[in-house]
Amino acid sequence: MQKIFKSSLILGLPVALGLSLLAGRNWWNSVSSPPQLIEASAVPEIAEARVVQFRIPPGTPTQQIGRDLAAAGLIRSARAWDLWARWLRWQDPEGGFKAGTYALSTTQPLAAIAEKIWQGRVVELSFTIPEGWSIQQMATYFEAQGFFPAADFIAVASTVNRSKYSWLPADLPHLEGFLYPDTYKLNGDQVTPQAVVDQMLQQFEQLALPIYEQQRNQTQFDIREWVTLASIVEKEAVVADERQRIAGVFVRRLEEGLPLGADPTVEYGLGIRQTADQPLTLAQVNTPSPYNTYINAGLPPTPIASPGIASLQATLDPEDTPYLYFVARYDGTHVFSRTLAEHEAAQAAIRRQQQSRSQ
Repeated sequence: MQKIFKSSLILGLPVALGLSLLAGRNWWNSVSSPPQLIEASAVPEIAEARVVQFRIPPGTPTQQIGRDLAAAGLIRSARAWDLWARWLRWQDPEGGFKAGTYALSTTQPLAAIAEKIWQGRVVELSFTIPEGWSIQQMATYFEAQGFFPAADFIAVASTVNRSKYSWLPADLPHLEGFLYPDTYKLNGDQVTPQAVVDQMLQQFEQLALPIYEQQRNQTQFDIREWVTLASIVEKEAVVADERQRIAGVFVRRLEEGLPLGADPTVEYGLGIRQTADQPLTLAQVNTPSPYNTYINAGLPPTPIASPGIASLQATLDPEDTPYLYFVARYDGTHVFSRTLAEHEAAQAAIRRQQQSRSQ
């Protein structure tokens, strides 16, 4: 936080003696205690508490802060603010009121407000990005939270700054997959699309990238392929015990030149989301798209979501499995099959179960 005021205090004796708010004690006997300011807002009255987001721009003079606080209805007397500021500067000559956004209550005493701003206890906003969210889902969430418009976040997340983050893959069209899912806190003044994206990329750099660097020589995937496959595993795996097995199935299919056949990639390409009641249709599965892994062999061009650490690790250490297929039971688990015939039989059985439940 930026300090906006710093100065030494020289109080003349005539000025000090003129302060009628020292409660009958002379200045020299009271410099170790705060002045006994009686502010109008401290007088008992019936008032409803109200929290105000109060912003102090960098460079705002102390007296202006007091006037702004009074105008916002947070204090009753700008003069009382000035007196309290003098006492704070006497106690802490190196300190100062700090710029930022503060959550202040209309029932807080002046002393509490001044102390909060002096110490720089600015508003912190937190947000949580779950594993498996796409950039579009994040953008919708930020707009719903009132942080900033969804379009602004998408625009920033579509800019790949390799000069700042040199580890990002070359020719990446956007940051899908590399915005690390986690819970974050930001200063209220720093909640911008760029600040959010930077914090998430830095978290990926600190938590995810070292995992890849440690096993780079033991994997067949470059960083883009690693995150892409991990994002598909993230979208498919619900039960933790199945994560490495699902990764193993996909690795086997890649090695044998079989299409991955992953529903989440089709959904991503079409911008839709299937449910148990509305699964993908045959027409949707047959719709051409760079992300359709039923039609196209190999990995899609980019990740389809932000994978968590477990999916990133599973992709680097997949299970050595005999299975080539799996189908969801819609309870979080899957039926794994070795052959296409087994797979089709499992699909038919699950369809019958779904029909039975609906009836």
